[in-house]
Amino acid sequence: MNLDRTHQPPIRIPESVPVLFPVEHTAGNGVKLYAIEAGEQELIRLSLVFRAGTRFQSRSFLASATVNMLIEGSRKYSAQEISEKMDFYGAYFDASVDRDYAVVSLCCLSKFLPEMLDILEQSVVYPTFPEAELDTYKNKRKQNLLIEREKVASRARELFGEALYGKGHPYGLYGLPQEYDGLKASQLKAFFKTFYHAGNCFAVASGKASAENIAQITDFLNRLPSGGAVSFTELPAVKPLFRVVEERAGALQSAIRIGKVLFPRTHPDFIGMQVLLMLLGGYFGSRLMSNLREERGYTYGVVASMVNLEDSGYMAIGTEVRAEFTEDAVKQVFAEIARLRDEAVGSEELTRVKNMITGEFMRILDGSFGIADVTIENVQNRTSNEYVNRYLKEVKAITPARLQSLAQKYLKEEGFVTVIVGKP
Repeated sequence: MNLDRTHQPPIRIPESVPVLFPVEHTAGNGVKLYAIEAGEQELIRLSLVFRAGTRFQSRSFLASATVNMLIEGSRKYSAQEISEKMDFYGAYFDASVDRDYAVVSLCCLSKFLPEMLDILEQSVVYPTFPEAELDTYKNKRKQNLLIEREKVASRARELFGEALYGKGHPYGLYGLPQEYDGLKASQLKAFFKTFYHAGNCFAVASGKASAENIAQITDFLNRLPSGGAVSFTELPAVKPLFRVVEERAGALQSAIRIGKVLFPRTHPDFIGMQVLLMLLGGYFGSRLMSNLREERGYTYGVVASMVNLEDSGYMAIGTEVRAEFTEDAVKQVFAEIARLRDEAVGSEELTRVKNMITGEFMRILDGSFGIADVTIENVQNRTSNEYVNRYLKEVKAITPARLQSLAQKYLKEEGFVTVIVGKP
C-alpha cells in the first residue's frame, strides 16, 4: 500500500478504551484479592491496601513511619537481611501513604514469588520496629523536612491543606520537624495492630500470574492477622482560612496555591469539574499556562486539578512565580476563572481537551501495573473498572454549556482559598 505522506492522516479518537477487569478471589480470612492477568514479562506486582492513612493517626508522622518501617526488621530477618534478599532476587518494595490509605507493594519475577512472599509476610505480619532503625529513620526524615520547608513550594503545600480544611482538621494537618523526636516504637506497634490486619485490607495482583501464583498469594493473605472492621470517627466541619500569606525575606520566587473544597469522586459533577480544570490548567496548552507562562513569562509551569479524597475532594491551582509578579499572577488566575464563568468554551478547544483526556487514559492503561493502579483507585471508591468507559462517555458528551454551568455553580470567586509563600 502506498502512503500519501503529503497529507496528515485523520485523527481517530476511540469510542472507548479497552480495560481489563480483575478476577476476584477471597481469602479464608475475608481479604479480597483482585487479580489482573496481563503483560508479556514474567513479573508480578502485589499491592496490599490498608485503610491506614494520616487522617487516622493520633500524632504527626505516625502513619507514614509505620508503613515505611515495615521492612526495617522482623522476627526472622534484620533490615540488612531483608535488603540483601531484595537485591539478590531483583525485587522491589514500595510503601506509600496518603490521607486515607497506606499501600505496600512488592514487585518481583514470577518464579521468585514464594521467596518474596516470605519477606512480605515478615514485613506485614511480624514487623518489630527496632529502636535503632527507627532512630535512623527519624533523623533522616527530620533533616529532609527541615530542608524541604525552606522551599516556598513545600511550605505552601503544608499551609494550603490547613487553609482549605481549617486548623486541626485531619485532612489539613501537617507535622513540624521536631515532632519526629517524639515518635516511639510502641506507638508504631499500636498503630500497626489497629490498622494492619485482614479486616482493613484488600489486595491487587497484576502481571504474569499463573494459577499457582494466585494460590500462593491467597495462601499468604490467609496469614494476615485477623481483625474486624475498624470504626472511624466522623470528620469535623470544614473551616477554611481564606487567605494565608507567609513572607520570606529575599525570596526570588513566590509559591501560590488557590482552591476550594468541593466533593469526592462519587459526586455526579466530579467528572465535569475534572474537564473544566483540565481546560484551566491541566495540560501544557491550558489557559493558565498560556497566560502565565507564554504571554507573561511569570512561571515555568502551572497546574490545576481536582483532588479526590475518600470523604472529601477539592480543586487546586498551583504555581511558583517570580516574586515581583506575585499579586498580578493571582489576579490573572482569577481572571481566567472568571472567563470560564462568563464565556462558553470554543468547540475546538473542548475537542482538544477531550482528546487529551482519552489519550491519557490510554497511556495509563497500557500495561498491567497501570491497570492495577486504576483498579486500586476504583476499589477505594467502591466502583469497578467499568468506571473508565463511563468516565470517557461522560467526557465525550459534555458540552460548552454544561461546563459554563459548572463554572458558574462552583467557581464563584467567594469561597476560594489563596495561599502565598514568598513575597506578596
